[in-house]
Amino acid sequence: MSDDKTMSFWDHLDELRTVLIRSFVVLVVLMIVAFCLKVPVFNAIFAPLSSDFILFRLFNSLLETLHLAQSAPFDIQIMNIDIAAQFFTHLRVSLYVALIVAMPYIIYQIWTFVRPALYENEKKAIRSAFGFAAILFYVGVLVGYFLVLPLTVRFLGTYQVSADVPNQIALNSYIGMFMSLVMIMGIIFEMPVLALVLSKIGVIDKALMKKYRKHAMIILLVLAAIITPSGDAVTLMFVAVPLYLLYEFSIVVCKK
Repeated sequence: MSDDKTMSFWDHLDELRTVLIRSFVVLVVLMIVAFCLKVPVFNAIFAPLSSDFILFRLFNSLLETLHLAQSAPFDIQIMNIDIAAQFFTHLRVSLYVALIVAMPYIIYQIWTFVRPALYENEKKAIRSAFGFAAILFYVGVLVGYFLVLPLTVRFLGTYQVSADVPNQIALNSYIGMFMSLVMIMGIIFEMPVLALVLSKIGVIDKALMKKYRKHAMIILLVLAAIITPSGDAVTLMFVAVPLYLLYEFSIVVCKK
C-alpha cells in the first residue's frame, strides 16, 4: 500500500474497496464449501445434544474411575415448525462456518488497510500480535464448542418445571445459541492479545492489571453469568475459570 501521506481520499476508498472485495470473495467461496458439506457440518453442530458427546463421555469415564454414579443419558430432540427454516438455517450456518474459518484472513485485510495510518510502535505491536490473535480465537471457539455450549445446552435442554411439560427445542433457538456462544468465546479469548497490544503502546502495564485483579474477577463473573444463562453453579464455574485464567495470562504477556 502507498504511504499514507501521499494517498488521496479516493485512493483510500479504492484500497477499502479492494479489502472488502477480497474478504467478500473468500467468504463466499468458503460459504459454498460449507454449504456443500452439509452432513458433516450439521452432525458436528447437533453432536452436543446427546450424552454421547465427547465431553459427557469423558465425564462419565472420570466418574467411573472414581467409582461414582454416572450421569443420566439424555438425547435432546430439535423440532422445526417453519417451512423455510431448515433451508435458511443451512444458509446461516454456512455463512457462520465461513466467517469463523476466514476470520484471520479478514483481520489481516483490515490490518493492511489501517497499517499506513499507525505509528511505527503501533505497527510493531499489532504485527506481532496478529498470529497470536488467530490462535487464541480458534482456541476460544473450541472451548465454546466442547465445553460451554454442551454444558449450557444440557442444563437448559433437560430442565423441566414439570414432567407434564416436555421440552420441544426449536431449530432456530438452538442454532442461535450455538452461534452466539461459540463466537462469543472466540472473541473473549482475544483478551491477552488486546492486553499485549495496549501494553506495547503504553496504555496499560502489569502493575495496573494486578492492581485491578479483584475488580476484574467480579466483572468476569458477571460476564460468565451473561454467557451462560443457565444459571447453575457448575456451568458458571466452567466458564468463569477459563476467563480468569485468560486475565492472568494477559498479565503475563504484558510487556512490563
